[in-house]
Amino acid sequence: MSYTMIKNKITDKKYPENGLENLALSFIRNRCQGLRFDKNKAVTFDSENLDSDGTSLKKNQIPYNMEKDIDRLCLENAVERFLKSGKKEDAFDVYFCYLEMFVGGYEKTRRMIELLSEFEANGSELLMRHRDHYSHSVYVFLIGLAVYESNDIYRNTYNKYYGLTDEHESAHHYLQYWGLASLFHDIGYPFELPFEQVESYFEVNGAKREDKPFVAYHSLDSLISIDEKIKPDIKNMLGADYDNTNQLFARLITDKLGNAYGFSEEQMLECLTEKPACPDKFNYYMDHAYFSASVLFKKLFEEMNCELKAEHLDSLTAILMHNSLYKFSIADYKGENNKPFKAELHPLAYMLMLCDELQCWDRTSYGRKSKKELHPMDCTFDFSDNKIKAVYLYDEKEISKVNMFKDSYISWLQNPEGKKAPALKSYSEMYIKNDGISKFQEDIQRIVDLTDIKLSVDIGLVANVRRNGTCYLSDSNFINLYNFAVVLNGRWNNSDWKDAKMSGQEDKFLTDEKVIEEFSDSFKQLSLEYKLSNINQAKAFAKYLNEIGCFYTDKSVDFEMVEKFSKEELVKIGLLEHQRWLQEHYDMGWIYGNPSKNQRDLLRQHKDMIPDFDGTQEKVSETLTKINYERLDKAEQDKDTDPMECMLAMLRMFDGIRIYRLK
Repeated sequence: MSYTMIKNKITDKKYPENGLENLALSFIRNRCQGLRFDKNKAVTFDSENLDSDGTSLKKNQIPYNMEKDIDRLCLENAVERFLKSGKKEDAFDVYFCYLEMFVGGYEKTRRMIELLSEFEANGSELLMRHRDHYSHSVYVFLIGLAVYESNDIYRNTYNKYYGLTDEHESAHHYLQYWGLASLFHDIGYPFELPFEQVESYFEVNGAKREDKPFVAYHSLDSLISIDEKIKPDIKNMLGADYDNTNQLFARLITDKLGNAYGFSEEQMLECLTEKPACPDKFNYYMDHAYFSASVLFKKLFEEMNCELKAEHLDSLTAILMHNSLYKFSIADYKGENNKPFKAELHPLAYMLMLCDELQCWDRTSYGRKSKKELHPMDCTFDFSDNKIKAVYLYDEKEISKVNMFKDSYISWLQNPEGKKAPALKSYSEMYIKNDGISKFQEDIQRIVDLTDIKLSVDIGLVANVRRNGTCYLSDSNFINLYNFAVVLNGRWNNSDWKDAKMSGQEDKFLTDEKVIEEFSDSFKQLSLEYKLSNINQAKAFAKYLNEIGCFYTDKSVDFEMVEKFSKEELVKIGLLEHQRWLQEHYDMGWIYGNPSKNQRDLLRQHKDMIPDFDGTQEKVSETLTKINYERLDKAEQDKDTDPMECMLAMLRMFDGIRIYRLK
């Protein structure tokens, strides 16, 4: 049994055996058994000596390892939600789970994550070419899980590199440090975006980058200096003192790659020192990877006081090398003497380079030229037989654009002299093949050694059903999910909130710093399961508004503003919220039952669930939801509608958003 501390059966996931979805989920469910367990406490639910050291709705409610098993199930379900939607709101859940489980809580790192999403969405409109890096990073993370799960050649290489022998302990190790490298590899983009914005501002057709003004970064001591409290740990690990991360990273990268690629520590240090300050020496490009690694080091070991381990530094150097540093400053991957990167040199860096290149589908285009290009909307994978077979899928409605490109390409083939080959990024890079290999695949093969992991790339045109039923009219910079979740939870047992609601003083109540601080402290005491439940309740608001003919936006629009919901609207919202609540609980292993309150979270039984339905065979239907909802008393029904009325006030306070009716 994969979840040894959860008594009730967990619904099986049904996806193609060798596809991305099945392998990523199987890695979490099957390979990561016992994740973060304390082996000195009960490791199965049937143990005679169940402790009560774990947190559920409250502290000391459930066994310690049961809490860890539930955390892992939270991550599995978050991954599945994201794979179904690809939306940044669901990417948020994956980040949230990882941070809560391995780093020390979302609260401590939230600005770093939110900044990437917010800045990218708002600032990238000024660029000529730019695509999403927020959801992209979660896809990269999941491809890496699928490769590890399916490919015993890479798995053995990774385990040998780190001296790991136990199957589950090895997977735990990989999940933690691969997660750090993949999920945070692009957090330095807010440094690269201003550089590219200036470049785009001065873009003239045919102008070269060296003829334009450019941005450079100086006075970086506060970013790269190493705090005195960390230096002893580094010296114990490496036997030398380092004053800044440039020096530290130069040593680490040289130790791993210096002999293979023929460079010294001094040469690498010079390269890292010049990266942010002298982009003219790097073909007039700014490397976000340099800032991602530098910022993350500061965040982990100085602000959050994480214990410094060699594997953390491996994750950081993987991030540092994933972009231009390896390709152009170490390997010159387009040159005649290029040597593709081998996994045994640095398994995390190898995987990050591979997955970062493979993940080019389902990425929101922000740049002006990027919006006009043709990019894959989806991708199907087959990871069987230690191979990677990727089929990138394009929207069949773009057939006219595809045919225009093909016609122009055929014309060029007939008379190529003095003309540049036509292109339709990214389609043309996958469509045009030499000796059976596309430029897209050839580039990957020049970056990483695929001798043992064979790659094949193909393309297809299909109907765009990826977003079927998951996009709503509501639109904003809706990243304040954490804030919403904090208040949704805090108001439950707060009599002052009820009084404020009755007197129409919700806005005033929510501006009280003391109240918000109390709500925040209360939220931090919850288990990951209950935190996510509040977050998912906030996310569902867009869907509910869609169902009643309303929407929210931070733009000025000429529609009727909603100040309160009608009784009929609240009934509809209540049913939808109850359905969401039921499905969420079944997915988390809850069933119907009426135990005492102090046993409810241990047995994972709740009286508001559907009697005689265990949720393992089918999804909760509207019909079953309505029947179950109608059997609940008024107080229980109000639990499904009160949060939505609370959201009216919160949207105004936290996001400057207003709600409107379409009619």
